[in-house]
Amino acid sequence: MEAIASGSAEKFREVKAAEGLFDDEVIYVSAQGSRIGIDGGRIVITTADKQETVSSFPVEKVRTVNVFGNISVSTPFLASCGKAGMSVNYFTWYGKYVGSFVPEQNTIAEVRRRQAALGGEQALMIARAIVGAKIRNSRTLLSRKKVRPPERMKVLEANVHSAGDMNQLRGIEGEAAALYFGCLDECLIEGWTFEKRTRRPPQDHINSLLSLTYAMMKNEVMSALRQYNLDPFIGVMHTDRHGRPALALDLMEEFRPIFCDAFAVRLVNQRILDHDDFTAENRLKEHAFKKYLSQFDGYMKETFMHPKFRYTVTRRRAVVMQAILLRKAIVGEMKRYHPLAFVR
Repeated sequence: MEAIASGSAEKFREVKAAEGLFDDEVIYVSAQGSRIGIDGGRIVITTADKQETVSSFPVEKVRTVNVFGNISVSTPFLASCGKAGMSVNYFTWYGKYVGSFVPEQNTIAEVRRRQAALGGEQALMIARAIVGAKIRNSRTLLSRKKVRPPERMKVLEANVHSAGDMNQLRGIEGEAAALYFGCLDECLIEGWTFEKRTRRPPQDHINSLLSLTYAMMKNEVMSALRQYNLDPFIGVMHTDRHGRPALALDLMEEFRPIFCDAFAVRLVNQRILDHDDFTAENRLKEHAFKKYLSQFDGYMKETFMHPKFRYTVTRRRAVVMQAILLRKAIVGEMKRYHPLAFVR
């Protein structure tokens, strides 16, 4: 794995061989046995024997550290995270989210009270906007891949705004998702097949890529929500359940087709990954997982013209912007939530 630093969305600058990825805000650490510590105001990643420093980053520049697998994290480092307001997210080696260290200062009681009290028409209005954007973005992705979206999806998108309750809205979303996934196979190059969405565990390689990318995006969303003092576990549309980040899953919906699925399709269609990169259990092999992390980090730094605000942002910044807009809608600073929706 290489440590990669970047100040732009278009290219990376390679530095010495290491096991971190850096983008001025987020670090990924995946070299098994590595140690993460603190030294003179810098985050330092060393080899297991502490004999070699492989990466070093200024604390004030980092918002989130993502740790994969068997990585040692020092207590002084966590203390520095607490002071700096930095989150540390823990994953298994294969990308399954395990838990997080969240700084104590990253809480504002009034925002949490508003979030917990959210309900009725206000919650339904936010949920309608999210589901409508998800269906719109699903149609857009299919169109970009030269696949004609079913006409029924357009009808369902229109029906979102008249949904009378959450159950009706969930029904609309479920039908639209089934139609969308029924077309996803047409987006893939020869040699790859998508029959249906499967999880826990994914039953084929494309489903494995989708699940992994959803997990990575969930982490991006959770980090953004926490940055703006929203509780990822108190949802608007997804029901609260122990250990389930309901609000993160809510906000993720609009990103699933246009960011997550688009990324998985890119990895396949551009032959960045192939079937030989997977184990018999449909997991990425070690070298392929490192390649995946590098590709995902680069993907999140790529820029696009924001369809509402009409200026250039990275995908990672767009996720943060949506967290800000969601917070404003929840606390009443905005009359409605403005989702990220692409019309073409």
